Amino acid sequence: MFAGLVSLVSCLKALKGRLLLASLASLAHMCVVLAQSESDNIVFQVIPVRANIFMLSGGGGNTTVQVGDDGVFLVDGKSEAFATEIMHAVDELFPERHLRYLLVNTHAHPDHAGGNATVAGIGLERTGIRTDIIAHENVSLRMATGSARNERGTNFEHASWPTISYFTSSRDLHFNGEAIEIHHVPSAHTDGDSIVFFRGSDVLSTGDIFSKESYPVIDLEQGGSVQGVIDALNLVLRITVPAKNQEGGTMVIPGHGRLCDEADVVEYRNMLTIVRDRVQHLIAQGHTLEQVLQARPTLDYDTEYGTDSGSWTTEQFVEAVYRSLSEN
Repeated sequence: MFAGLVSLVSCLKALKGRLLLASLASLAHMCVVLAQSESDNIVFQVIPVRANIFMLSGGGGNTTVQVGDDGVFLVDGKSEAFATEIMHAVDELFPERHLRYLLVNTHAHPDHAGGNATVAGIGLERTGIRTDIIAHENVSLRMATGSARNERGTNFEHASWPTISYFTSSRDLHFNGEAIEIHHVPSAHTDGDSIVFFRGSDVLSTGDIFSKESYPVIDLEQGGSVQGVIDALNLVLRITVPAKNQEGGTMVIPGHGRLCDEADVVEYRNMLTIVRDRVQHLIAQGHTLEQVLQARPTLDYDTEYGTDSGSWTTEQFVEAVYRSLSEN
């Protein structure tokens, strides 16, 4: 299972036991690591983002990793199937930074939170200190009541539940030398979504309110709404600041897909706003769901975000937008 991950050691051999955080900054400009899980034929990429922050992609949703003298801070631990590989990758990258682990869940879907128990267990084994899992209280409630299920379709085990829940609009903490802001974005992808902003590094992790791979998944059964996603994207845009020619600046780690910046979020927000307005106009004219689907309100965006197969199709997206607006 872990055979391909040994490539991490050869790429980062100079790190072992000696690199300071200042050296990590130079690493971000020269090293992209590929790791292969041979049994599942999944490629994991460890992508330097900025300073001591990395994006781990492959095998489900993206995982954000911040490392420093306090320990390892993760945003989303992937699915249960791939959490062990991700923790192994972290161990290979930073073999002597196991003082403490913290994990934030951006929401309760199993491709992001299914690995909670595995991450917490490995963290405890490595450090002897409990790994705290931080999430909005709606994530805790859904896991505890069984309205959110793991990837096997069963209830989340108790070890997967958040140990620290927040119920206000935001929560902040200081870890590895920088302030970290966790913001709740209500009724968006779900009703428990959080975005995580690393203030010193100027990196923002969005969870599934933003993905360059598809139209946004609006989970109506777990409290999601199209307007909530738009509001969440507008909050991201209030936090992010672009650099020259609207490129660069604040780096944005999406729930799925490639590393982004503010310009990518602007494009996505605009797309979703336009689709919402088109569907709202058709609803106002008395169109049924079938008529809205036939009108193809996403046509000019389908080449970039649309699909007729997989777990989230264009038709499912349009139906979710229609239902979200009709119910409201």
